[in-house]
Amino acid sequence: MARLFVHKAEEADQYGMETMGFVEGLLWLTLNIYHEARSEPEIGKLAVAHVTLNRAIEEQKSIEEVVTAPYQFSWTFQKNSYIPAEPNSLQDSMQVALKALTTKDFTGGSTFYHRTDVDPKWASHKAFIAQYGSHKFYRQAGSSAVSMPF
Repeated sequence: MARLFVHKAEEADQYGMETMGFVEGLLWLTLNIYHEARSEPEIGKLAVAHVTLNRAIEEQKSIEEVVTAPYQFSWTFQKNSYIPAEPNSLQDSMQVALKALTTKDFTGGSTFYHRTDVDPKWASHKAFIAQYGSHKFYRQAGSSAVSMPF
């Protein structure tokens, strides 16, 4: 998918993106924000959203494919249900997802993150970018950041 957000219906055809694809992408992005960062400040939620979007762009995959890839986001394999239990947090997560889709990436092209209370082995092989909330953000070492406006 070349572009994940469209401003007008005519653009959807130009980019081969149907309305349902947008709705599904928004749902999966919302769920990822909800399960990964709902207790974070807005900047942390937005950063998680941008990592998800950066991966979709880099890997040329849909948001659903990125989120549900094996062992990429812990909630997809550690929870018995994807159904959100906190309606207000879900609504907030959707608002953040929409904001992420309409703002430039401020994470320096980050495609990885982890909570600050863990120290994964993979982090030493990545380029540290910044900390937002209780997550540290990284990109591949040696890669240049590509800021994609949505």
